[in-house]
Order: sequence, then structure tokens, then C-alpha cells
Amino acid sequence: MDHTSNYEPKSSFAKWWDDRLPVMRLMQGQLIDFPTPRNLNYLWTFGGILTFCLAAQIMTGVVLAMHYQPSAAEAFNSVEAIRRDVNYGWMIRNFHAVGASMFFIAVYIHIFRGLYYGSYKAPREVLWIIGVLIFLVMMATAFMGYALPWGQMSFWGVTVITNLFSSLNEIISGVGTAVVQWLWGGYSVSGTTLNRFFSLHYLLPFVLAGLVILHIWALHVSGQNNPTGLDIKTKADAVPMYPYAIAKDAVGLFAFLLLFAWFVFFLPDYLGHADNYVEANPLVTPPHIVPEWYFLPFYAILRAIPSKLGGVIAMFASIVVLVFVPWLDTSRVRSAKYRPLYKWFFWLLVIACLGLGYLGAKPPEGAYVIWSRIFTFYYFAHFLLVMPILGLIETPKPLPKSISASVLPSGGGGAPQGAAAAPETR
Repeated sequence: MDHTSNYEPKSSFAKWWDDRLPVMRLMQGQLIDFPTPRNLNYLWTFGGILTFCLAAQIMTGVVLAMHYQPSAAEAFNSVEAIRRDVNYGWMIRNFHAVGASMFFIAVYIHIFRGLYYGSYKAPREVLWIIGVLIFLVMMATAFMGYALPWGQMSFWGVTVITNLFSSLNEIISGVGTAVVQWLWGGYSVSGTTLNRFFSLHYLLPFVLAGLVILHIWALHVSGQNNPTGLDIKTKADAVPMYPYAIAKDAVGLFAFLLLFAWFVFFLPDYLGHADNYVEANPLVTPPHIVPEWYFLPFYAILRAIPSKLGGVIAMFASIVVLVFVPWLDTSRVRSAKYRPLYKWFFWLLVIACLGLGYLGAKPPEGAYVIWSRIFTFYYFAHFLLVMPILGLIETPKPLPKSISASVLPSGGGGAPQGAAAAPETR
């Protein structure tokens, strides 16, 4: 999205610097003058919230890594030592552990907002695909981080999930076993596995940060979507990012931080599993092995398929299918706000995902398995059947003439003082 920056150097040094490395001009153009749709609601604040979560996780993670011991003999005790002996270690550790859950809460809201308002449609396909890659790297990072406390659920969770790759033996004999032993660094989960996971858990957040930069870059090329799904056409449709969008993001972030702080200071262990506060013991298997709550929907899909290989394929396919959503949705209208039928199917998808999350924490037996299969079927049907077919037969509601027409009483009005120029079309 091209637009004119209002940056003017205030001194001879600033002009000299701007001629050689226009960093301030870039910041002014992308973070201050950037035209933002004037009708964004608070669901759009989760992009900024997620940026905060990533920065917080990296900062607290670096500090924790200074005191953590990545060995089978010392890992569990080092986590306890951080909480008890390191200055403010209890707060840093709580912030990091709760931060992982808050990160996923925000990213799930961000994804469902994108699905509801059609933020994956042209010209934002690359933006959406980078977002899916971010989600995948987040899941890998979180899984490896879950192993580090070296409690019972950490140890057995790693054992169960890494063992899934042995299903590749059904395709090529011996390949699955080789992959599993390569991941373990031996013939069982051990301190070698822990050390590898620690190294990757430390590295991947920086890969994640790079993907986030690409994501923001792609966003500023295509421009932000909005609740109407319309593009910015005139100055009246947009406001400058600062102070309008930045102030709104700040309000959303502060509200989010209230929830964050509640868990950090009052319920730091609520989102974890009690068995993970018992040191890992390879000779004692917990009665019910479950991953962290944010993996439960995918765990339910895995267990809903009778075949081990089929379950693994379905679990990974449930994420990969998101990459193709821009082409699976055949509707000419972006926003579900103007799609009366799709709205109902969208909320069915939300119910299916919540149901899978609930069922993933239950034993794989009886009615739990039946409902897991029903919700798994609808999850895939939503993307592979509902989106392609409904887009062809649905009659959308009339769209407003412009973004400003949807929010201003007279359907027009001038842009706020200091608003950026309308974007040029490429």
C-alpha cells in the first residue's frame, strides 16, 4: 500500500541521515502516517497484543535460560530453584509460563477474526500464508518448551507425540523408527532429547520474530482489512495510524494485561497440569496423558481417527488446510457481516473447535470418541465443502458504498486532521 510520508527532517543532521538511511522516514510512513480503515473494532487490536506477547516471551525466556539446566538430572530442580531462589524468578517464570497460554488465546482470536472478516482474500493471500507459518512455528516452539520443566506430563507428552512419527513405518518400513530415534538422540526420551529441545526452543522464537516482521511487511503492502471488507477509496475512509489506531491498540493491550496479570499473580499454575509438578519418572506412566490446553483440539483430531497414520495425517492436515483457505472460499464478499448463511457455518466451526478442545482432555472412549469424530468431520467439511459451495450459492447482503458510509451518519465526512492520503492502487 503506497502512501505519502509527511516526514520532514528538523535539523541538518536529520536531513543528512535521511538522505543516507531514511529510517525515520520509514517509521513515520509505516507507524504514524500509515492509512488505517476508520471502522476497525477492538478485534484488530490483537495484532499489537501478539507483538507484545512475542517480545515478552523472548525477554523472559532469555532471563530464564540464564538459570535453567538442560539435563535430565537438574532440569526439574533448576525450575524450582528459579521460582524459589532467583530474585523475582517466581514472577519471571510465571510471566513466561502464563504468557504461552495468553499468546495462544490471542492468536486463536486473531485467526478466527481473520476467518470471519475474510482477511485471507486477495490481495492478502501471502499475508495469510505467513500467518499460518507463524502459527506452525509457535506450536513447535511451545511443544519444545513444554518439555523443559521435565515433569511427568512433560516427559510422557514428549514420548507420546514424538512416537507419532513411528507411523511412517506404515509407508516405508524403518523410516518412522529412524526419525523417532533421531529426535530422541537415542533409543528413548532422555537428557539428550531435553538438551536438543532446549536449543531449538531458544532458537525458534527468533525465527518467529523474523516471520512476524515479514507478516507486518506484507500487511503494510496490501493494507489492513476491516469489518466491511471494503478497500480504502478516499481520505474519509482512513485515519492515520497514530494517534487513532495506536491509541485503540493501547486500550486493548491494557485490557488484555489485566487478564494476563490476574493469572500471573493469582493463578499462575491454573493453566498447567498437576502431574507436571512431579519430577519425570520413566517407570511411572500417568493415568491420562494430555498436552497443554492449546494443543487439545489437534490432539482430539489425532485420536478421532482409528488408524495411527491416519490420525497423524489428519492432525497435520487440520493446520495445512488453512494455507488453502484463500482459494477454497469462492465468495465474492470478504466479510461474514454481509453473508447471512456463512455466519451460521462460521459459528458451527467455532463450536466444533471448542468441542474438540474439550474432548481432547477426555479419555478416548465411548461418546467422547464419537463426538470427536463428528466435530473433526465438520472441521474439514467447513473448509473443503462449505466454503467452496456456499460461496457459489449464497446471496450476500448489499455492501455499503464505502468504509466511511458504514460508520458516518451521512455516509461521508472529512478525514480527521492529519489523516494520510488515500492509498494508491498498484
